[in-house]
Amino acid sequence: QVHIVESGGGLVQPGGSLRLSCAASGSGFSAYDMGWYRQAPGEQRELVARISTTGVPTYAASLKGRFTISRDNAKNTIYLQMNNLKPEDTAVYYCNRLLGLRTIASWGQGTQVTVSS
Repeated sequence: QVHIVESGGGLVQPGGSLRLSCAASGSGFSAYDMGWYRQAPGEQRELVARISTTGVPTYAASLKGRFTISRDNAKNTIYLQMNNLKPEDTAVYYCNRLLGLRTIASWGQGTQVTVSS
């Protein structure tokens, strides 16, 4: 069973940056696509970015190049570099293992990102 732990969130001013990390325990990390999701208050969870087993990223169109997803298979970890943060990026950020379009691991506790002056 995969255990996921997200970290790196916090309070940041508009225009600032954060780097989120997601560590996934268990075997087979490199064999799966991974994704970052976020859920704002009162909203549904949405896919922010995903990265393939070969490191090819895909992003939500709304991000307009502000976020970068990466992975380190040796550390069983993915990252989300978030630049030029906006108040609308405020949400709890989660990651998960992907099989096609489905998430297949239990959700972690997430990490809170708050963008506010």
